[in-house]
Amino acid sequence: MASSRLKAYLLLVLVAAIWGIAGPVIKYTLPDFPPIIFLTYRFAISLIILIPITLITKQKFPKNKRDLLILTLVGLLGSSINLGLLFYGFNYTTALDASLLSATAPVFVVTAGAFFLNEKVTKKEKLGVVITFVGSIIIILQPLIEGGLFKLENMYGNLLIIAANFAWVLYVVLSKYELKHKVKPLLMTTYMFLLGFITLLPLALIQSGGVSSLINQLTNTPIKPHLGVWYMAILSGAVAYFLYQKAQKTIEASEATLFSYLSPLFAAPLAVFWLGETITPAFLIGGVIIAMGVFIAELKKKKS
Repeated sequence: MASSRLKAYLLLVLVAAIWGIAGPVIKYTLPDFPPIIFLTYRFAISLIILIPITLITKQKFPKNKRDLLILTLVGLLGSSINLGLLFYGFNYTTALDASLLSATAPVFVVTAGAFFLNEKVTKKEKLGVVITFVGSIIIILQPLIEGGLFKLENMYGNLLIIAANFAWVLYVVLSKYELKHKVKPLLMTTYMFLLGFITLLPLALIQSGGVSSLINQLTNTPIKPHLGVWYMAILSGAVAYFLYQKAQKTIEASEATLFSYLSPLFAAPLAVFWLGETITPAFLIGGVIIAMGVFIAELKKKKS
């Protein structure tokens, strides 16, 4: 059991790094690919990879209609709803602001995991959550102190990020329910991206002006933005979601989500040195406090 938990922890750290890097990648790529087109393109690439693997491994959908309905809801929450809100949020605010605001989601997931899934939250985990929440408050208030959130565009983007957080909370809680009912991580990930592609493709065609216009936009865009989409599709999409679901199968939803607090620590260097955004002492202090909170929360298993 200890080795399986350690494996889950290592997978979640890797996922946190992939998703942390994803923030600056999204911000860099959005000027060339608007959110709807970006996501549709991303889902298409992920599906090209995942569908053959899913078919070869003979993944099976749940036979129970209620479970299938919940699986569909999970897929929509994790793809077009959550990611749509997230990408539009990144479009209107900075990568640092978006990454830091995204770090508030685990607080709600821990609460939802305890309330809806009856997951045990120990004293050390509660302490870890409180510490990480304090760290998040510090770095969330940093742009407010500097006046960034008073800009209408930044405020709109930040509100979209918060809305995406709530969609993510529902996704985590419901996907944990589906995993308990023997839905394989690979099937869940593939189905989620398929739903995202189906729901966003019509919008992408309308936004671009038709099939030929969409194809022209994709073929005439330089290679660097394409690399951003491929990163999001292959690593941040297919690989990271699969690893997250695999890790969450071993540990509690609330515990797995704590690792999301680490993502801003990976996002910050790229946002500063690549995108030219400004990092402040408040961000560093908040990041250290967040890391301490995650560490304290994970110590609980040694005495369990």
